[in-house]
Amino acid sequence: MAEAPSCSCGQNEKKRIIFPCAGQANTGQLTNLAAIQLTEEGYGSIACASLLAIGTESLIANALNADEVVVLDGCPMLCAKKIAGAQGVPVGQHLVMTELGITKGPSKNYTQDDIEKIVSACWKGEGRTKTTTAPNKKNGGKDSGCGCGCGGIC
Repeated sequence: MAEAPSCSCGQNEKKRIIFPCAGQANTGQLTNLAAIQLTEEGYGSIACASLLAIGTESLIANALNADEVVVLDGCPMLCAKKIAGAQGVPVGQHLVMTELGITKGPSKNYTQDDIEKIVSACWKGEGRTKTTTAPNKKNGGKDSGCGCGCGGIC
């Protein structure tokens, strides 16, 4: 489902927080590189999963107030997703690098194409969940029932 068109002033832009696992393997390193690129492209803002893990109150509050939390995990261990869950932060979009066809290996074993694959998957909305999107604030926290979190505008 396509997102609502944004205005040029940016007021319609979703506030996203991106938590990369940033693990030591190539797949973990790719989550960090992709999160940096996504931040530079205006998709969201990168945040530290380690700070989330230790329960930094301001970060948890920001994540809970975000329109969407994006988690990028390197492998099936799902460390970043588990960290978000342990802090009560609902994940609206979750991508696992190995599920995108990237083979886990040494930390410098990746290409620019791998980064682009992840960034593109985020922009396309892959890994987006229908049950854990943030409630629509304009609709009193109630959703329209379509599951996309639009509050009935789509």
